[in-house]
Order: sequence, then C-alpha cells, then structure tokens
Amino acid sequence: MSSIDWIVLFGTLLFIVVYGVWKTRGAKTMDSYLRGADDTKWWTIGLSIMATQASAITFLSTPGQAYTDGMRFVQFYFGLPLAMIIISIFFLPIYYKLKVYTAYEYLESRFDLKTRMLAAFIFLIQRGLAAGITIYAPSIILSSLLGLRLFETNIAIGLLVIVYTVSGGTKAVTQTQKQQMAVMMGGMIVAGVFVVLSLPKEVTFTDALHVAGKMGRLNVVNFEFDLTDRYNFWSGMTGAVFLFLSYFGTDQSQVQRYLSGRSLAESRLGLMMNGLLKVPMQFVILFIGVMVFVYYQFNAPPIFFNSTVKEEVIQSSYAEEFKELESGYQQAFDAKKEAVGQLLGALEQKDAKEIDLAQDQLNTLQEESDKIREKAKEVIATALPGAETNDKDYIFMNFVMNTLPVGIIGLLFAVIFSAAMSSTSSELNALGSTTTIDFYKRKIKQGAADSHYLRSSKLFTLGWGILAIAFASSLSLFENLIQAVNLIGSLFYPIVLGIFIVAFFFKQIKGNAVFISAVISQCIIIFIHYLNTIESAGVFTMGYLWYNAFGCLLVIALGAILQFSLDRK
Repeated sequence: MSSIDWIVLFGTLLFIVVYGVWKTRGAKTMDSYLRGADDTKWWTIGLSIMATQASAITFLSTPGQAYTDGMRFVQFYFGLPLAMIIISIFFLPIYYKLKVYTAYEYLESRFDLKTRMLAAFIFLIQRGLAAGITIYAPSIILSSLLGLRLFETNIAIGLLVIVYTVSGGTKAVTQTQKQQMAVMMGGMIVAGVFVVLSLPKEVTFTDALHVAGKMGRLNVVNFEFDLTDRYNFWSGMTGAVFLFLSYFGTDQSQVQRYLSGRSLAESRLGLMMNGLLKVPMQFVILFIGVMVFVYYQFNAPPIFFNSTVKEEVIQSSYAEEFKELESGYQQAFDAKKEAVGQLLGALEQKDAKEIDLAQDQLNTLQEESDKIREKAKEVIATALPGAETNDKDYIFMNFVMNTLPVGIIGLLFAVIFSAAMSSTSSELNALGSTTTIDFYKRKIKQGAADSHYLRSSKLFTLGWGILAIAFASSLSLFENLIQAVNLIGSLFYPIVLGIFIVAFFFKQIKGNAVFISAVISQCIIIFIHYLNTIESAGVFTMGYLWYNAFGCLLVIALGAILQFSLDRK
C-alpha cells in the first residue's frame, strides 16, 4: 500500500478509538457501564445492532461468495424482519419489565439458578470461541495482503478494541459503532461505484447486469425445498428465523445493545431498523461481488486470488505444472471474453436463438475455467501441505489492491478493521457483563459495593480480550475457520433459544425438565454435526442452518415429555 493508504487506514482507526474513549469518559457506576445509562436513541441502537453483526467476515467473504456462487446467500436474511417483530413483541417487554443486565437473569426467576447458569455458560463458550475467530478470520487475510505477521495483526485488532471497550463499556461500544458503521457502508458504496466505473467504457451497467444474469450470478430467490441446501427461501424463512431469534433475542452481545435504549419503544424501533435495513445492506455487498465477477469477464483474473500462496507455489518444485495451468486458464479466459462479446451482440440484436447459443457457450467455458482453477488448487495442496486452498475470501481485497486508486485502498482496509473491531467490542462487552452478573455477582461475591462490580466488569472484559487474542493467535493450528462463526452459532444458539421459548410460552414446563432436555439436545446437535462431517455423511445429511430450528424444537419437545413423566411420578 502507498503512504496515503496507510495514513487513511491508521487515521480512521485512531479517530474511532480516541472518540470512543473521549465520548464515554466518566462511566462511574455499574449501570452506566453495562447498560449505558439507558439513554441510547433508537437509530443509534439500530446502527449498533447492525455493526455488531457485520463482522469483518461479512465484508471479506460475502463479495467472494457472490463471485463464486451468486446472490443466493441474501435469502439467509429473508426471515430477519419476522424475527425482529417476534422479539419486539415477546422478548423485549419481559427484559424491560425485569430491568435485567443480561438476558439470562430472567431464566432464574422463571426456572431456577442451574438453568440460568447453563444458558449463560453455553453463551460464554459460544461467544468466547467466536471472539477469537472474529479476530483471527480477518487477520489471516489482512496479514497476507499487508505483508504483516499474523500475530501482529491479531494484536493490532485486539488491543484497539480492548482500549475503548474496557474504558467505556456498553456506551463506548455503541458510540464507536456509529462511526464504524459509517466507515463500513461508506467504504463499500465507494467500492461499488469504482467497480462499475472499472468496467470497459463500451460496457454499460445494463450490459453488466445481462452478463451477470446469463451466467447465473443474479440468483436471488430459490423456492426449491432441500434440507441439504444452506441457502434457499425456505431455509431463510425457517432455520434462519430461529437463528436470528437466538442471536438477537438471547445472545448477550446483541441484547446488551438494545437494553441501553431510552425506552421500550426506542429499543423496538432500533430492532425494526435493523430488520428493514439489513437485507438491503447484504444485497448491496453481494451485488458488489457480482460486479467484481463481471469485471473479471473483461479483465483476466488470477488463477488463484491469494497472491502470497501463489508466489510460494511458483518458488516450489511444482512451478512448471502450475504455470502450465495458468496458461490454460488464460486461454480459457480469452475464449470466454470472446463469448461475452457475442452474447452482448446478440442481446443488442435481440436475437433469442443467438442469445441462447452464446449463453450456453459462455457457461460451458466458465465451467472449464472453474475446473482449471480446481486443478490449480490441487497442485497448491500438493506443493504446500496445510495451505488454505479456499481463496474466495481474498477475491474482493485482491481486486481492491490491484484496481482501485490510492486512498480508496486504505479506506477499504479501514472498513475491514472497523468491522472486526465493532463485532469484537460487542462480544467482549457481553462476555464481561455475563461473567460479572451471572457468575461473579450471583455466586462468587454477593452483596459487594457497586464500585467493586464496576472494576470487576472492566477486569473481566480485559481478561476476555486477552483470551480472545491468545485464542486467535493459536488458531493457525486448525483449518477452515473463516466460515466457522455461523457454524458455531448454529451448534449452540438453538439450545439457548429453546430454553427461552419454553420460558415464554410453555408455563407448565419447569426447571428440571428444561435443564435435562437442554443438555440432551445439545449432545444430539453435536452428534448430528459429527455425522455430517464424517466420510459416510450419506447416513444423515442436514445443512447446519437447519440445526437452529431442529435444536430449538427438540428442547421444547423433550422438555414437554420429561415434564409429563415427572408429573406422573
């Protein structure tokens, strides 16, 4: 990167940290530290909720996913508005009535202490793992692109977040997320404009849409019902609804965002703002990825987008084999570029027969290109055992670094760092709050002064931050963790949601029954995922998004059966 890009990057990040510390100076009570003094406006709540969910993975992976798989991922968010309505009607009033600091306090009054602590413990495991991955996932990509060591990038993201999160608590997280959201969306819109402007002058925006559509990248909605398909209309309106109910209704990193609202109405408006704007936001990010795909129909793309790994292969004994594949890939691109020209000519002439012929030829050539890319990945795996061969997370930033002008590159890196910081700060804030309220204050140190719990909250937040950095720094021992955040959520969220659904709607089910059913259900979900990962996956196959509905309903069903048995005894 140029000096100007580095100035833009560090200037943006430094401003956010300083602003967060200055704006929230003077948090002297536990209430102001954990709930932000209950004075947050609805639009700030909405932005904070969106920023918490919009991790760096969103801006790194989503355009790459659209490049390789089209826009069907947007269906994942179709159920979000429905989930926001349900939470606003049923969850929020109870939280406000009880004036809770964490969502899990309610479970003790409804069931018993062990059920409250089980739900809080599951949250700490799930969110503690996610905090490390939220730092690590962008770090492995940013360190490669910026030429930094992975440990250095982990430390940079982690320390920046710790400074203002420990200093100002919930209010610091909420206030900084306004700036981070502005940087994130502003940067992505600028990137989208430049992607379109980077297309050849003779190619209009309409032409770009035609190319994307004919090559299957504008696949926004799919009504086929398929349990093995992660992203279709039905998974978005069922499994995803359960996931969003879990995440926004029971995950403390989100609950803490809207518990800081001035009133119940303000919090509801914030949730509905998130429900209405999140789908268009994801649509825009995916569409940028589609436009990058179209750009590379007119400009030769690299055979592998992770340039660091690519250079290592070229220096290895497999260099000749890899270069031979690159040559074949270039020939396939030249033929494909010619086919794109024929398609646009047929579209201009409105010749339906020629359009169909050009489309078939173009998609055949695309399949050939994809096969060559897969062979290149096999060579990489052979030449560099242990190297990550999934390069879709590098597609967007590779385009940014090689195509966009000076200054904009630094802004886009600021987008990725801001997204990592916004998600991590919410997670650390929630982890510190839950540890303090649900464990330390409830079981270890009861009846202490407010100032003692304030200090404890800061220390626990700091401790979780250090653990997250340490965990992120050790994750290089594992593989395929870029997409792990959603999977971890789908493994643990449904059980907590099931406990809350029972608490809200099934008054006849008591603490012992729901506790046992939750433990059994968690074991079953983990076992099902194990079946999905082993070689003989044909025995039982379920997309992990469906875990959310299945696990939640399992807790309810087992709880009802156990309660019936206990009542009979």
